[in-house]
Amino acid sequence: MLKKLLFTLVVLLGSKAVAQSCPVPVLTNPVDGEINVAVNTQISWNPVTGVPAYLLSIGTTPFGTEILNRQNVGNATSYIPPTGLPADTDIYVTITLFFFQAGIPEVVCSTEMFRTAPNSAPPFCTSLRSPMGGAVNVNVASNITWYYAPTAESYDLVVESAPGLGDIFVGNVGNQLSFNPPGDFPPNSTIYVTITPRNTIGAAPGCTPQQFTTGAVAALPGCTSLISPFDGETNVPISPLIEWGAVPGAIGYRVTIGLSPFTAEILNNVNFTVNTTNVIDFEPNRTFFITIVPYNDAGAAIGCAQESFSTLLGCGPFFDEETGELVSLNPRINFPDTLSFCENEGALTVTSPDTADGYRWYQIDAMGDETLLADDNAVELTQNGQYRYEAYNLIPQTGSLVECSTSKLFQVVSSEIATINDLIVTGQDGILRIEAQVSGIGDYEFALDSANGPFQDSPVFQNIPAGNHTVYVRDKNGCGTVSASIDEELALDGFPRFFTPNGDGVNDYWQYEPPPTLGVLPLNNIRIYDRYGRLLASIQPNSPGWDGTFGGKPLPSDDYWFRAEVDAREDVQGHFSLKR
Repeated sequence: MLKKLLFTLVVLLGSKAVAQSCPVPVLTNPVDGEINVAVNTQISWNPVTGVPAYLLSIGTTPFGTEILNRQNVGNATSYIPPTGLPADTDIYVTITLFFFQAGIPEVVCSTEMFRTAPNSAPPFCTSLRSPMGGAVNVNVASNITWYYAPTAESYDLVVESAPGLGDIFVGNVGNQLSFNPPGDFPPNSTIYVTITPRNTIGAAPGCTPQQFTTGAVAALPGCTSLISPFDGETNVPISPLIEWGAVPGAIGYRVTIGLSPFTAEILNNVNFTVNTTNVIDFEPNRTFFITIVPYNDAGAAIGCAQESFSTLLGCGPFFDEETGELVSLNPRINFPDTLSFCENEGALTVTSPDTADGYRWYQIDAMGDETLLADDNAVELTQNGQYRYEAYNLIPQTGSLVECSTSKLFQVVSSEIATINDLIVTGQDGILRIEAQVSGIGDYEFALDSANGPFQDSPVFQNIPAGNHTVYVRDKNGCGTVSASIDEELALDGFPRFFTPNGDGVNDYWQYEPPPTLGVLPLNNIRIYDRYGRLLASIQPNSPGWDGTFGGKPLPSDDYWFRAEVDAREDVQGHFSLKR
């Protein structure tokens, strides 16, 4: 099976295209055709299993790209345009399913559209992002960035060394969130920055200057770029050595790695003093986005570009173009949720029922920590509790072995063979109800007249014909089966269905009358009850029987119940009628 999957993988990555389809609908927010959408809305789309990356295009015409041109967002399924969307405009979004392997073409999904709401008011003011307002010792070569102001379509910018002077820059910079001054700022000086967002309604009112103070003249380091893996590289091992070019004058590097251009799930601005780092177990079949910013005592490098690379395919799932189904290189496992010890037996030996290259067995303690018990296909378990079973295949890819594993949590509990305490038989006219009363700590199931079943969870058997019967009780956890039998003597024949205590000398007493074919049952006594469970009489098998009275007074016509003690284990129960 494994060889077949590997062959399928080679075919999938060869010259043939994978017939992978786009989701329908594509967009989940805003939905196709929606109107009055906020210009700063988050655009979201349905995920597609097995797709390593999405390319996002946004425009004002079908399949347009003038707002965003095929932005690789990795496995992210949402995107917020950093400078917003134009107001009162039809916006077209195109998602492209992107595969990094040669021979697997990208799949362009149908474009979907929505319309943004018109502006109804000017935007609000915004604030400096870098340098932050009030920052000191700012490098004179720094750029200025600020936060997006929702509904803003451009920004008026004033940069000056004193309020009202306007000596560094005055103008509108368009719909962008950064500004590269025409020269360095003066050293050891306070710089005043006024940012006024603007849209079709007008300018944000009352925006005031923000300021920062520069330091002495100092040289910033330059940016660097990836050496290994190189920018855009695919089939990168999942545990690579990441290396980038050393920068003269840099004393360290701040590294950010995320699963999209806008996130930092792996590393978030982590400091390194060397230009390499090992990474353990990147997720396979994913795109990773990395930004490396060198720095020194003067500050951080300005405008360093983001780069990306993609890991090797890993374990799948992969699409089989012949069947249209997903295939995985992880082993399939078939393992129960619960296993049990049988009381007074030795250790429980468990053997994997699955085919795989390797196996592991873990015990999980109350804190959730795991302890490896065995790395073979069998393990001996000696305690109740929670465990994890793992089976894995070793897959050769890109000159190394990738471990593809599947695991299952399971419980180990105590159990034991059942003890049958009693078989309660009731009925009339040769139709019986048999109930097994059992005890034990196991989980039991019941069958009638066959040790092979069918078994049922209920201990009660209804509408059973009179005769010899055997009840089998089996522990569901495999600790064994026990049985007990009732004889034809317990068919309730011989217990009258009614009597008429009216003093005419005929049928005036209710008493067991054994049929000639059965003989006399070994009865100890017979107790008689009313419908409320009150004991009315206790008679012996050799007595005349019950005369239908209680406390010397005749009882009315009604149904009454009896319980005959046959021996220490099995009783006979039933009911009869008193008629007057």
